[in-house]
Amino acid sequence: PEYATSGAPSPTKLSCKKLNDDQIQRMRRACKVARQVLDEVLAQVRVGVTTDELDRIAHSRTVELGAYPSPLNYMGFPKSICTSVNEVVVHGIPDSRKLEEGDIINCDVTVYIDGMHGDCSETVFVGEVDDAARKLVKVTWECLMQSIDIIRPGQQLNAIGLVVETHARQNGFSVVREFTGHGIGEAFHMTPYVAHFYEPDNKTLLEEGMTFTVEPMINAGGPECKFWPDKWTAVTADLERSAQFEHTLLVTAKGVEILTGGRTPFFLKS
Repeated sequence: PEYATSGAPSPTKLSCKKLNDDQIQRMRRACKVARQVLDEVLAQVRVGVTTDELDRIAHSRTVELGAYPSPLNYMGFPKSICTSVNEVVVHGIPDSRKLEEGDIINCDVTVYIDGMHGDCSETVFVGEVDDAARKLVKVTWECLMQSIDIIRPGQQLNAIGLVVETHARQNGFSVVREFTGHGIGEAFHMTPYVAHFYEPDNKTLLEEGMTFTVEPMINAGGPECKFWPDKWTAVTADLERSAQFEHTLLVTAKGVEILTGGRTPFFLKS
């Protein structure tokens, strides 16, 4: 991508346009690669592994597949994936900390290939976790999937946030407001920005051919975040745990296609 050397994304790519057939096919490939890399990273999550090692695995596999790890040097981000553990909401930078029994970790993978970005993330358990963590992760996944269920041409964009916020609050959780989903394609981040809370005045209509992410960040405590001095890592202000799931989506004539769809989440398996 254009920022790989400079660190500066192009300002000419900030507006999401409906994709043509060729662009859609390239998006499908990018998202397939992203999903493959994410699954391989998640398979290595265990007690004692460092997030640096997960980053190394992701970087190596991304390059092997002929892609570029989109986060690397995006506005100066120093790693190839984001790893957000426990109270880290988003944009955790991989480091030498070893994962411990009872942690939860979100691994966020984005790749760039054939001129397109594909983006997905998933929160998983490290060893055995308590019931509170299980509920938080399960409800976060439900927030994502229930919001995807209502996506179709003509739907208002703010319906996504209404579904997410309603389900989170019904289960005693809060929704992060500082970060949103986003348009994606030839650019890593662009409009529309997809709030995971209800915005009554945002009546933008979804159209066939739009591609964007939905990626709710759900907190066990309050919704407020604080930033570490690295200017990337966002944590819950009350240090309660946070979970996130993310898919890249394509609005189709009949509804929606989950471009980064893959395995059944681990906590639903028998």
